[in-house]
Amino acid sequence: MPWNPDQYLKFQTERFAPFEDLLKLIECRENLNVIDLGCGTGELTRRLADTLPGSSVVGIDSSAEMLARAQSQARPGLHFEQALIEDVQGQYDLLFSHAAIQWVGDHDTLIPRLFSLLRPGGQIAVQIPSNHGHYAHLAMIETICEEPFKSAVGGWSRQSPVLPVGDYASLLFASGGQDLVVFEKVYPHVLENADAILEWVSGTALVPYMEHLPESLRELFKASYREKLRQHWPSTPVFYGFQRILFSARKP
Repeated sequence: MPWNPDQYLKFQTERFAPFEDLLKLIECRENLNVIDLGCGTGELTRRLADTLPGSSVVGIDSSAEMLARAQSQARPGLHFEQALIEDVQGQYDLLFSHAAIQWVGDHDTLIPRLFSLLRPGGQIAVQIPSNHGHYAHLAMIETICEEPFKSAVGGWSRQSPVLPVGDYASLLFASGGQDLVVFEKVYPHVLENADAILEWVSGTALVPYMEHLPESLRELFKASYREKLRQHWPSTPVFYGFQRILFSARKP
């Protein structure tokens, strides 16, 4: 997918807030082998590396555009590579992921596989947006199911792979996880108006829709989607409650 780092970072403060909560779940130790799955533009991977003295940290991402920006954050003990989360191999003391695995399917299989990459005593710490039931996301599906968009994408619509929060606790326990911490949290954001929600999702959730649509229909899709948002939120400001799942577990 053609990620745009500048668009993604328009709401940098709001997007980075859950990272602080995820960082609090980590047991900070020295000399760890660490991987950040879905490192994006790299600022937060640098923050992670700076809290783990003497550690070797690699940030991976599938987006060449994001990684081009991330390279400025590289330093001894921290580097970045292009790779798919589902293809990751190796053994790690800390497997970290902030707002990334929602782009990978089949979490029933993915979570146990990621947990298996931990060394004994290692930790997994993950944050996943779980806002797919929010109107801002439902309106995208509603719009893509309308013509002329439906025919243009062959009936495709994006279905989120994110599971109910309790399922992640069950998967981690079944994998042998200990010291489980699993919870869901709403991050309250106040945006200027409905158009600001379109700006927000343009950096993330709207990306695969733009990828699937022919260029000639992209602006028409945005206009139709924007109108739905304006009808749903006719006044200002707009409260945008962003729901996210955070979890952590340790391998015995």
